[in-house]
Amino acid sequence: MDCGDLYTAYNELKLKLEKEGLFEQKYKKKIPFMPEKIGVLTSKTGSVIRDIINVSTRRNPNVYLRLYPVPVQGEGAGEKIAKAIKIMNEKKLADVLIIARGGGSLEDLWPFNEECVARAIFESELPLISAVRS
Repeated sequence: MDCGDLYTAYNELKLKLEKEGLFEQKYKKKIPFMPEKIGVLTSKTGSVIRDIINVSTRRNPNVYLRLYPVPVQGEGAGEKIAKAIKIMNEKKLADVLIIARGGGSLEDLWPFNEECVARAIFESELPLISAVRS
């Protein structure tokens, strides 16, 4: 798909999920003020994880960061991100989750726009922070 097709698909999915009520304020979860355990779903290499470690431990030296490495682009990445969200919830491995990626093209960032990821976020009992930079 080219960028125009991806943008159209994004808008269609957004409209579909809005109609289902997935973005309603009443479903938003409160982020804990000083979480003890933060689950980070991102690539195990790259600057994003280093930035999260740096900022989190500087602001809260007692925080425990649990990296759940996931592919952040490419075929099947969306399904793996969604599965990681579900596992972190099932095993109660964190107080809050951060899904992160440092940036990239629309094509590179596409896994974060997949329906399975949106539904996994909606179904998550754990509050979730998106740190995906376009």
